[in-house]
Amino acid sequence: RPPGTRPRGKTPEFREEPLQFASTDSRWHVNLVVSPDSEPCWPDIFRSECSSPTFSGHQNGRTLPSLERNMKLVCSRDALAEALAIAGSVVISRTPAPVLLCLKLETKDGLLFISATDTEIGLLLGVAEVDVREEGVALIPADKLNQIVRASNDDSLTIEVSKNIATITGRDSKFKVFGFDPEEFPGVPTFDTDDFEFETNCNTFRRLIGRTVFATAVENSRYAINGVLIERIGRNLRLVATDGRRLAVARGECTTNAEEDLTSIVPTKALNVLNRLMNDPDEPVRIRRNRNQILFQVGSGPGAPVLSSNLVEGSFPPFEDVIPKDQDKKVHFKTVELASAVRRAALLTNEESKGVRLAFADGTLTLSSRAPEMGEAEIKIETEEYSGDPIEIGFNPSYLTEGLKHADSETILIELKAPNKPGVIKVGTDFTYVVMPVNLG
Repeated sequence: RPPGTRPRGKTPEFREEPLQFASTDSRWHVNLVVSPDSEPCWPDIFRSECSSPTFSGHQNGRTLPSLERNMKLVCSRDALAEALAIAGSVVISRTPAPVLLCLKLETKDGLLFISATDTEIGLLLGVAEVDVREEGVALIPADKLNQIVRASNDDSLTIEVSKNIATITGRDSKFKVFGFDPEEFPGVPTFDTDDFEFETNCNTFRRLIGRTVFATAVENSRYAINGVLIERIGRNLRLVATDGRRLAVARGECTTNAEEDLTSIVPTKALNVLNRLMNDPDEPVRIRRNRNQILFQVGSGPGAPVLSSNLVEGSFPPFEDVIPKDQDKKVHFKTVELASAVRRAALLTNEESKGVRLAFADGTLTLSSRAPEMGEAEIKIETEEYSGDPIEIGFNPSYLTEGLKHADSETILIELKAPNKPGVIKVGTDFTYVVMPVNLG
């Protein structure tokens, strides 16, 4: 029976013959046969006066030899801690289903596979630095397992699982953690390496994600902008993100071509997890879409991480019309120098006056801010190749610093039109960042 539920129907009457009980929860089916060999008394049937019960079970038509799932392995502490940290970022913080707070550990073919899911995002990654003593599967609470491994000072840890209890042993420590039945875990999709829509490398895809994911909406009723738009046309790859006040567009290339184009909106959380998986810039990233899901495989081989995610429903706003095309004031800056000036000017801003004023003139940019009861700030820096008439315009300093931080370039180009028109930050044709101005009064 599912935990916390009562058996249906009346208590069966005792008879002078073996009793057979059946129970199911849609996944398990259990038959229990009990033969009494003493005075007929119902409460005594499950006591010592009865013979050993006979058990048989099946799941989805498959006979199950045993309910016990044993596992034993010795794993590198550092490799395990890194894998658990990434997998733990997928686990949901609050849920009425305890199994969703757990990580599934499975040893197979000399590898340790760790699975995590929040029902919308799923992750499967392998750990190679492991010595498998006994193959098996376990479902262990993610937070406690993470805390134990992180707190350990050992080079390696031994994990042994018996009857859903995990024993984690170090040189001078021993922990017992109560787990759950692995069969209750919903599972995560796997990746067919022969069936993918396009491929790029980690260096390219990581840069594209970094240049866009920061501009997504955190909480917005327009659900379609709570993710990043991924577009592939031929070998051209484009990622777009917006929160309604700014827009980030990043472009790159695929290493393979495909007949059909792809357009998908991927949740921000999934791309943040994917970014943590792409450590080697030369490794391939394969992408495949399956109905309302998208799958990413990072690297090659049996232990290559696979991330799956539900797609964001809805339509992405028509962003092409937002990008200005008639800017007549242009100026080049060193990215680090401009970012430093914006951060310093933002020191004397508050909730009432969030904006920083930028006054462009030939050869000089003056950044100023003012906050009641706090004071004023003024920073001047030299400009490179300014063209156009002088202009004063206000921007949210946070939007500017984030755009400059993720531009990933030594120099940037700023294009302006008027104080009430959007400003544009560009890095060649690979990165375009549009920011709406603020009224400084």
